Amino acid sequence: MKTWEELEKLQPKVLKIIQNSFKKNRLAHAYLFQGKKGTGKKDAAFLTAKSYFCEHLEKNYKPCGQCSNCKRVESGNHPDLHFIEPDGLSIKKEQIEALQKEFAKTGVESNRKLYIISGCDQMTVNAANSLLKFLEEPTEGTMAILITNQVHRVLPTILSRCQILTFQPIPPKMIQQELEKKGTPSHIAALVSQVTNNIEEAFSLSRDDWFAEARTKVIKLYEVLDSRPDHALLFIHNHWVPFFADKEQMEMGLDFLLFLYKDLLSIQIGNEDDVVYLDILPMLKQQGLKLGQRTVLHQIVSILNAKKRLNFNVNPQLLMEDLVLTLQEG
Repeated sequence: MKTWEELEKLQPKVLKIIQNSFKKNRLAHAYLFQGKKGTGKKDAAFLTAKSYFCEHLEKNYKPCGQCSNCKRVESGNHPDLHFIEPDGLSIKKEQIEALQKEFAKTGVESNRKLYIISGCDQMTVNAANSLLKFLEEPTEGTMAILITNQVHRVLPTILSRCQILTFQPIPPKMIQQELEKKGTPSHIAALVSQVTNNIEEAFSLSRDDWFAEARTKVIKLYEVLDSRPDHALLFIHNHWVPFFADKEQMEMGLDFLLFLYKDLLSIQIGNEDDVVYLDILPMLKQQGLKLGQRTVLHQIVSILNAKKRLNFNVNPQLLMEDLVLTLQEG
């Protein structure tokens, strides 16, 4: 679970709204946290729960982290905090009914209760209707936090009874910085931050040996195209196709190649701060001077077209052979 300061860096607007609600004692009885996966919604929900139950709030909004309530929320053992997530593929009516029975009881520690429903868009129709009744008649001291990655799938009647807080995608530079703080090499962190804006997924990819090797393969292909173009088709046959073995891997390989050619364009227009392949910057600079912007743009379009063709189940080897021939032509 992230601290207030950590989440504030990632989602400043959301944390400011929650902060002001605590300070002014104007907490809503129901919140809906919506945004893409990995944007900190679940962490923010539990952080809000810590503030809700904290015995010694700092500055009237920030949980102290030391009291028994904070520690029990942190460990998942607070008796008046209930967490629901899909049971299999959905959240079922029985789960909501069990929650309602719990909330009919007096709070164990105080008159406050809070429930978090993660993946609220995955509720069955019956579960959603049961929750709606619960939201329409909230008991005093009860707070709900609903979490969704797909707000369009939540019933409008539920949305109308919640204060909706939108979690923004995390900027690539911020993801890169977070990875580097954890010891990820800069050249890996820079590429990972372009592939996903999900911090959890970014951490996973940054430690994936296949990801690092895929990056190396892409650089090697670029070097072959630049210095030994007559070996490019052989490289595709012996090294590229066997490594990028399925459609998902092939698409990622094309994305990596696309980022490299975009780096060339960034260098040409004077935006070196946007370069992803930092460790080969000198080579890219040299190549950027030799090629015109129109040539690089044509190469970028060629890679994008290859990605489109991949979705039409074109033979991967033929697709890559066509692509390298096009890249050679410039």
